Formats: sequence, structure tokens, C-alpha cells
Amino acid sequence: MALPLLTYSPKSQNERVAGYEVGGPKDYRVYTTDNLLSSSDMDALIAAAYRQMFFHAFAADKERFLESQLRNGQITVRDFIRGLMLSDRFKRSFYDLNSNYRFVEQCVQRVLGRDVYNEREKIAWSIVVATKGIKGFADELLNSAEYLDNFGYNTVPYQRRRVLPGRSEGELPFNIKSPRYDEYHRAQLGFPQIIWQTTVRSYVPQDKQAKAGDPANYLSMAQGLGNLGNNPQKISSTNIDYEKSVPYRKLSYR
Repeated sequence: MALPLLTYSPKSQNERVAGYEVGGPKDYRVYTTDNLLSSSDMDALIAAAYRQMFFHAFAADKERFLESQLRNGQITVRDFIRGLMLSDRFKRSFYDLNSNYRFVEQCVQRVLGRDVYNEREKIAWSIVVATKGIKGFADELLNSAEYLDNFGYNTVPYQRRRVLPGRSEGELPFNIKSPRYDEYHRAQLGFPQIIWQTTVRSYVPQDKQAKAGDPANYLSMAQGLGNLGNNPQKISSTNIDYEKSVPYRKLSYR
């Protein structure tokens, strides 16, 4: 028998009231299939989903089968997010390297677009992970009223309220505020590592780097050739016969 989800409340009364906010250039762009105009818009939506869930996905980590189903309209964006949560990459990156509490925090940030309210919410969702597994936990999050009210079936989750009114700086992105490894696992892997370098590396901007055919690319090669000409002769002034060296004209007498 599965345990019911424990009740938890927002950390402040303001969380209960929908915020009235004016959109600005710093707001997160909303990606949804409701207003797709071209295939490039679908590519941007899929890339946004990978950024939200993985922060960055290599080519080997992408779920091509799920992408194909999403492009053909066989699944919704919500189903695509569920597939990413249950993927091997997400399990190896977040579930295997973190405790249940940390895993819950990472998933709430990525799926619901907010921080966990308090420790009680962590405990409530961690019980779901322990009793129902990752699949049951993913279904509980995606079927919650909070997810459906904010993102529905066609919108990629995003960090809500990044720009806070009355503050010069908003909330930090989740990938910066909550790294993938917690402190314990970073220590197990030997991070942070202090590396001393004896050579000073200089950074050259891309626009100032030498292009193909630039003579600067051949400077080191020319310097490595060395002196290929004839060595200069060393002649002492004492060994010069000036009388024979100076040209003169012979006179003939008739």
C-alpha cells in the first residue's frame, strides 16, 4: 500500500497569490507547441527542454526516439519531459549521485520551476521516491495541479519569477544555485581540485586570432629553419695584399 503524499504549505503567504508582473527583456522565453510556426521553432523547443532538464545534453545523451514522436505529434511536451526524467542520462546524472532529498530538490526545480518550500516538502516527495520509484515520482509531479496550471501539456517548464520586483538581481538559475553533485559526492570525487600551473596562459579573443594564410602562423616555422645562407668569411686586414688587390692598367711601349 503506497503512502499518501504528506501535506506541505508554501514558505510564505505571498506564494499563495499570483504575482502581477510586467514582461521585460530579462524574462525567460516560454516555449510551447501552441504557437509553432516552423521546424526551427520545434528545434528551439526541444533544445529548451534539454537545457531545462539536463542544462546541457551531448549528442549521445539525446533521446532521438522521443524527439521523433514529439515532432510527429504522437506525444505532448509533458510526455517528452517525462521521458527525459526517466532517461538513463537523467538517472545517472541526478538519481545515482544524490540522496533522495537532493534528487527531489533537483526535480522540483526543473519540473515545477521553483525551489522547494521547506524541508517538509522534501520529506514528502522523498517518501514518494522511496515507495513508488522514479516512475511513480515523475507521474506524481507531472500530474500535480501545480504543474498542469502553470505549464499544461504543451509548454516546456521554466524557472518562474526569475526577475523579482524591488530587487536589482533576481533569482539565480537553478544549475548555478544547485549543482548536479552535492557536497558529499563532490568530496568523494575529489572536487574541488587545486592545480598549480607554472606556465602562464594568455587568452586571445576569437576575432583577433590569426586566420588561415596569416604570416603570423608561419613565424615559428621560419624561426626554426635557422640560418641557411653561407657563413660570412672572416678576413683579417693583415692578410690582404693591397698591391695585388688594387686593379691597375698595364702600359705598352712601342
